[in-house]
Amino acid sequence: MLDFTSALYLGIHHPSRSLKPWRQLTRGVPAALAEPPGASEVARDLAELQGCEQAVLMPSTLHLFMDLFGMLGRQPVTLYLDEGAYAIASWGAERAAARGVAVHRFGHHEPDALLAQITGQAHSGKRPVVVADGFCPICGEPAPIRDYLEIVRRCGGLLVLDDTQALGILGEKPRIEAPYGAGGGGMLCWSGVSGPDILVGASLAKGFGAPMAALAGSELMLRRFTTSSDTRVHCSPPSVAVIHAAEHALAVNQECGNLLRQRLAQRVRQFRDGLGWIGWSATGGLFPVQTLRAIAGNDAVRMHQRLSRWGIGAVLSRPRSGGDPRLSFLITARHSSTEIDRCLDALDGLANGAKTSRRLQIAWRRLSANRLPPKAAQPLRR
Repeated sequence: MLDFTSALYLGIHHPSRSLKPWRQLTRGVPAALAEPPGASEVARDLAELQGCEQAVLMPSTLHLFMDLFGMLGRQPVTLYLDEGAYAIASWGAERAAARGVAVHRFGHHEPDALLAQITGQAHSGKRPVVVADGFCPICGEPAPIRDYLEIVRRCGGLLVLDDTQALGILGEKPRIEAPYGAGGGGMLCWSGVSGPDILVGASLAKGFGAPMAALAGSELMLRRFTTSSDTRVHCSPPSVAVIHAAEHALAVNQECGNLLRQRLAQRVRQFRDGLGWIGWSATGGLFPVQTLRAIAGNDAVRMHQRLSRWGIGAVLSRPRSGGDPRLSFLITARHSSTEIDRCLDALDGLANGAKTSRRLQIAWRRLSANRLPPKAAQPLRR
């Protein structure tokens, strides 16, 4: 099976032989009493990578956001949730709502709508907390973090980002030859912003391939969080094996992460240019989640089934706001140029008939040989 369903974007795997050995998976002690071996060091390195003062490890983003909004729910705040925010952050907001916190939703990536919402609630005197994904793989656009932050700072509020998609992929100083930027520190580095009024929660399970999460921010906010966290008292912390996997991922990122991101960008460009030769296009820009534009509903379902029969796995999903199913391809740095060509060849066969699929291969090779600038792949916008 040629797999385009994996979100391990950088292709970082963690075979046991690549990790430091451990004597036991867990001490049987909650993190509130004692951090697992290596946790403090990994948290410190993650905070530095993201440009934050401090970080704390959590078993998952579900635990993280439940605890975070549980903490915020004890304070006089109002939550403003971007409509495109991922479900797990929304579940955390529901916990705050259960404690009597007002939760308002505003238009996806619409700062003006956010400002109108906050202005309309100014009489409450409560601190606004804005919640959004750092990068949205559905629309393929980064959140307007600078605009959100300007509004937050004008009102004395707090910005909470779910940076799961961007961590490990996007970094500082993006440019044409390195559209993801350098370092893989996520949206704060990519946007060039920082401050004590920002909290960043992210899973390491995608870019870094380690199934755990981290909350990063100011020393003051992290101290409040660790003191009030229910998970750190009542749940098991990340296992020693998972912490070693995160340590390994950070080492790989430091050694060759920029090369992996460059390879990933090349594969995404190849895929998008190939779609252009077929006559199709995809949302996602240069991000590795590519969703076909013109194929939806029953057509997407049938195409998914046919690709599966041909040994090609893709993701069939429904937009968060409802609507028809869409077909997405998740590209990783482990995909070879040949594998991308094979996928495009199959799509060309579905689009134009099997007899024309050979034309795509010839056209793509001619394009690569001439090193023409890609037309379908636009650089990510800050």
